[in-house]
Amino acid sequence: MTTGNRTAAVIGAGFGGLALAIRLQSAGIATTVIEARDKPGGRAYAWQRDGFTFDAGPTVITDPSCLEELWALSGQSMDRDVRLLPVSPFYRLNWPDGTNFDYSNDEQHLRDEIARLNPPDVAGYARFLDYAAGVYREGYEKLGHVAFLDFASMIRAAPALAKYQAWRSVYSVVSSYVQDERLRQALSFHTLLVGGNPMSTSAIYALIHKLEKAGGVWFAKGGTNALVRGMVALFERLGGTVRLNDPVAEIGTVGDRASHVRTASGWRQDFDMVASNGDVVHTYRDLLGGSERGRKAARAMERKRFSPSLFVVHFGVRGTWPGIPHHMILFGPRYGPLLKDIYDRGIVAGDFSLYLHHPTISDPSLAPEGCSTFYALAPVPHLGKAPLDWEAMQEEYADRILDEIERRLMPGLRQRLVTRFHYTPLDFRRDLNAHLGSAFSLEPILTQSAWFRTHNRDDVIGNLYFVGAGTHPGAGIPGVVGSAKATAKLMLEDQ
Repeated sequence: MTTGNRTAAVIGAGFGGLALAIRLQSAGIATTVIEARDKPGGRAYAWQRDGFTFDAGPTVITDPSCLEELWALSGQSMDRDVRLLPVSPFYRLNWPDGTNFDYSNDEQHLRDEIARLNPPDVAGYARFLDYAAGVYREGYEKLGHVAFLDFASMIRAAPALAKYQAWRSVYSVVSSYVQDERLRQALSFHTLLVGGNPMSTSAIYALIHKLEKAGGVWFAKGGTNALVRGMVALFERLGGTVRLNDPVAEIGTVGDRASHVRTASGWRQDFDMVASNGDVVHTYRDLLGGSERGRKAARAMERKRFSPSLFVVHFGVRGTWPGIPHHMILFGPRYGPLLKDIYDRGIVAGDFSLYLHHPTISDPSLAPEGCSTFYALAPVPHLGKAPLDWEAMQEEYADRILDEIERRLMPGLRQRLVTRFHYTPLDFRRDLNAHLGSAFSLEPILTQSAWFRTHNRDDVIGNLYFVGAGTHPGAGIPGVVGSAKATAKLMLEDQ
């Protein structure tokens, strides 16, 4: 579909915003992306320190076809701008007793890994994969790119959701297929990568396993932000405009229509359509705070449940570490109780589970010769659950994380450090306007999914749209790119 002489603003240059902008520009709508920070990416920002390249995250790329489609819209190939590297194993999981488990697409090796932990669970895992394939068809292929604008659309989806017991948690469903507690953790932790508690996130999110098995796990050469740069290059070739370092201060309205966008620098421009890839509470409360709709929607949003935040330690070290794969999960001594501390009790516990990212095993160019780049990520309560003084405790918490990695995985780490810095819930709030410092926006529970999530088109302001983690279908690269497809379809149909 093509539309001439129409204009659109996209606020925020994260994956969702850029994917939406590419779709609109490909259809002939003159699109301007307005980004507050000095470079595009949003949560996929990047830093260069002392010769090391550090991705802010995300780092797990699945379903590359959803990205390739953005280039195909204009008859181009993603290979022109981005090179994706396969990652294997997908993850190595490690427990405090020293047990390792490699999760990959090598079926025989995976069965052997499962049998090593608990032989009867080999058959249970096969049945679980059948279940995951079913929820993938219903939850991703059929519903992942469709906007839920009224309750009737939710009713139509209900039979499929009921068939796969969507009211159950991922952990509960996994536990019905496998007996070994380590395997239950191995098959349920994925929801943490999109901000969900395995103990309460809908079982529909088991589709992530099929998503990985079908499309693999990938990493962009040059880092995740290289994929962002590739998307920007495509968008600008199509004639789109990116405006950096200028936060949006206001979405102006006239009646029930968005009329213009004004930035902190004083720049102002009228648009036919406005879409926000920004935080949903920030958009309604701050950018639309001058309208009754903005104030009312913000109050409703603030009552919802938000995903936890993250504490991320970035570090560059001397030496190479061929024994550490690209992605590792270091489980702590507790699983369910630790998740309860993070999601419910608002406790920064004495123990933690970590995601360790080692990109130089795939792309050595991300560090000086003979060195390696890492980051370690710990889920922590958001600022509404635990309004802690992160400024005072951040150094100590970062030290504790590095101590754990040194003890379990990297002896002599402290002596090899070249550079380090960290990112706290306060940084999520400051840099990304993330409500409560949440790293993933709304928590992906069943009662905050599909129609219950922020609608892709506002119910009152008819030419205001949303894209990204806060709207349907949710967080993660395939999720936010899927939201762009749903939102673009609405915007083009409305025009």
